[in-house]
Amino acid sequence: MEKAFWLEKWRNNEIGFHNREVHPLLVQHVPCLNLSQGDRLFLPLCGKTLDIAWLLEKGYRVAGAELSESAVIQLFDQLAINPRVTDLGALKKYHSDDVEIFVGDIFDLTGSALGPVDAIYDRAALVALPAHTRQTYTQQLHNLTASARQLLISFEYDQARLAGPPFCVNGEEIRQLYADGYTIELLSSVAVAGGLKGQVAAMEQVWHLQPR
Repeated sequence: MEKAFWLEKWRNNEIGFHNREVHPLLVQHVPCLNLSQGDRLFLPLCGKTLDIAWLLEKGYRVAGAELSESAVIQLFDQLAINPRVTDLGALKKYHSDDVEIFVGDIFDLTGSALGPVDAIYDRAALVALPAHTRQTYTQQLHNLTASARQLLISFEYDQARLAGPPFCVNGEEIRQLYADGYTIELLSSVAVAGGLKGQVAAMEQVWHLQPR
């Protein structure tokens, strides 16, 4: 969606997309990434997800990108961390020893600013983007991370019955977006309890993307 759409959501606290618990599919499937303590994960469009606190507790380091500065301030408040803030021009970086969040448009982030990452965890980024933006986004992830291994969560449902976001990004599209750089494995497909937004039957799917 347009940047103004998401900034307005955060200003008005219309953040039904924010999970109030650590995502159980992350807890279940993160072992597939074969991470070691101290490894660094990149979370695109991370908001103030509680998943970050859980990953830090497990001994991983976290980098994220988020459009809304308000979300990032709330994230560090949740973490009880007083971050340092560095002006990077088009972006700001809120950071402490083990967590760095880049505030601004993810398409303004560079690989040199981000630094090396060991894996990507995409819970709500790809599905937040309209179809015409997804190819550009996946190319940006490649540029930023040199096609780091990835745990990706998507939704599959009848897009005609619900406008989104989150958008339907089915397996066929995921393969079109990522097949050139990754082998792609569907790890799990779980019905969304009560339907997506209580309106339409949907499957929440977990994908493991392994660099070729």
